[in-house]
Amino acid sequence: MGLCRRRPTCVPLLTKCHRQLRLQWAREHPDCTMDEWKRVAWSDESRFLIHHVDGRVRVRRLTGEQLVPSYTAGHSQAGGGGIMLWGTFSWAALGPVVAVEQTMKAANYLNIIADQLHPYMAFVFPTGNVIFQQHNAPNHKARIVLEWFQEHTDEFHLMSWPPNSPDLNPMEHIWDVMEPQLRAQTPPCPNISALRDRCLDIWYNLSPVMYQKLVASMPRRVAAVLKAKGGATRY
Repeated sequence: MGLCRRRPTCVPLLTKCHRQLRLQWAREHPDCTMDEWKRVAWSDESRFLIHHVDGRVRVRRLTGEQLVPSYTAGHSQAGGGGIMLWGTFSWAALGPVVAVEQTMKAANYLNIIADQLHPYMAFVFPTGNVIFQQHNAPNHKARIVLEWFQEHTDEFHLMSWPPNSPDLNPMEHIWDVMEPQLRAQTPPCPNISALRDRCLDIWYNLSPVMYQKLVASMPRRVAAVLKAKGGATRY
């Protein structure tokens, strides 16, 4: 019958309300031109660990050999430590990427917005009329952060963003490109400092062709959400 055993596809957990809000957002953006998408700066955070095991490694062994060294995979508590990366990009250029070793609180995020995002937006979009995208994490919606954006509405505006919608954010796919590049490097990162340096090196060597293709996918992403009536998409 053509049926095969496969790992289930991971998709965001979407409530009825989430689907309605995603569909509403897609209905508000079906006719955006590429020139309009090119004037959006996308952002996101992702965590990178020193030791990463995705659980998909398989070995062939006999019963009782589960502890034979050649059939085991080393594991460190909390992945041996890691960093949170915040980054932003647009069609025109990669923006800054910031490594955060502690929990990202509202004050940390405000510092990034003021010290990193603001100069980038002013340099890449000197005439203004640009939109900044961020997801709905609590630290993004904190009063001190929203007040800062309100004070800078003459330079750029915040994009309204539907909940649980990583498939609509092309920034998510940049992390997907970076992770295997990081894991392919040898020897493995010995410490947090080396992990940070490697992540930053990978970021600043990302291909413009790659991230411009991600921006160019926005009309298809919007269409996919419309077709799914706000449900999950292949993105």
